[in-house]
Amino acid sequence: MILLSLLFLAQHYYSVPPVDSPELAAWGAHEIGVRTVEVTATRKLPVEVWYPAQIPAGFEPHTTYTSPMAGRAPRPGLPPSFNFPGRALRNAPPLAGKTFPLVVVSHGYPGARTFMTWITENLASKGYIVAAIDHTDSVFGAVGPFQSTLLNRAPDQLAVLETLSAGKLIPNIDATRAAIIGYSMGGYGALASGGAAYNRNSPMLKALGLPELTTPANLKAIVAIAPWGAQAPAEAWTQDSARGLKLPSLFIVGDQDDISGFDQGVRKVYNWSTSSDRCLLVFENARHNTGGNPAPDGVALDFQAKESFEEPVWRKDRINAINQHFITAFLDRHLKQDASRVKYFSPEANTQLPGFQRRWQLGVKFSCQAPAP
Repeated sequence: MILLSLLFLAQHYYSVPPVDSPELAAWGAHEIGVRTVEVTATRKLPVEVWYPAQIPAGFEPHTTYTSPMAGRAPRPGLPPSFNFPGRALRNAPPLAGKTFPLVVVSHGYPGARTFMTWITENLASKGYIVAAIDHTDSVFGAVGPFQSTLLNRAPDQLAVLETLSAGKLIPNIDATRAAIIGYSMGGYGALASGGAAYNRNSPMLKALGLPELTTPANLKAIVAIAPWGAQAPAEAWTQDSARGLKLPSLFIVGDQDDISGFDQGVRKVYNWSTSSDRCLLVFENARHNTGGNPAPDGVALDFQAKESFEEPVWRKDRINAINQHFITAFLDRHLKQDASRVKYFSPEANTQLPGFQRRWQLGVKFSCQAPAP
C-alpha cells in the first residue's frame, strides 16, 4: 500500500500546480471524486462531474482519463485517443453534510469534457461541484458543422446548469449559486448565457435562427477564456447588445490571439460589456491556447496536434497556474462572497500583483472595471 501511494504521489496531475505558481492556484482542502452522467434536456450530452468526496479507506484519489486525440478527425500516424492521470477517485462517495456551488465548464471547437482538468479538478478540491460538457458536433475526432456549435453552445450550457441545479443526477449542489467557465467557443456560449445578446445582423449568425436565451437567476458569474465571436466576420455582439451582460465576468486572453482576436476581439467585447463588474487577464505574447490541458506525456504528436495544446512562448503549466489563481479568487468572491478575495482585484499601479511570487508576474497584465453608472 505504501508503494502504491508513493506511485500516485509521483504522478503529474495537470490540476496540481508547480512550485512557481501564484498563491491561490494551490490544491484545495478536499479530496475529490469524479463520475460521468448524461444530460438529455435538449440533446444527449455526456458530462463529467468532479466533486468534494470522502475517499474510502484503502483507496487512493486517482483515476485515468481517456481523451480523444486533438483534431477534427482521426489522422494517420496518431492514436485516436490517449490516457492521462487524474487526481480523483472514480465514483467516490460525495462528501456528506455540505452543499457546494456549481461550475459548468464548456470546451472549444473542437474539444472534450476532459480537456480542462487543470481547472475542473482544481476547483473541486476547493469546494465546488464542476461539470464539464462533451458538446455534440464539437468533440475531438467527431466534429460536425460549425453552425451546430453556433446554435447549440449556450443552450447546452444552460441545459446542464438547469438540470444539475434541479437536483437531478448529482447530490450536494447549492442550487442558488452557479457559474460558467467557457474556453473559445465555450466563451462565446458563456457570454450569451450570461446575457450578452446575439447580434442578429452578424454575417455569420443572421441566417441561423438563434434561440432567445434567458439567463437563470442562479447564474452569478462567468469566466470567458479567449472567447470567440467579437472579431470580424463573426461580429456576434454589438456595443449595445454586449451591455446585456450584467453578471460579474472574468475575461482571459493572450494579446497575440490569432483565433478570437485581441484588440478587435476579446478586448473589444470586454470594453463593450459596461454593465458588468469585469476583469481582464492578459498573457503577453500568448496566442489562443490559454484554456486547455498541456500536451499529453509520452504520446508522439505531429505539429498539428501539438499546437492544439501548447503555446509557442509560454509554459503551459505556468498559464494554467495563473488561471487557477485568478479563477479561484473570482469565483470565491462572487459565488462564496469571500471578502478576503477582494484584494486580488484592486492591484495598485506599478506594484506586484497580490499572491504572485517575487519577480514572477512578468508577462501578466490584470485590470478591472466597475459597471458604468
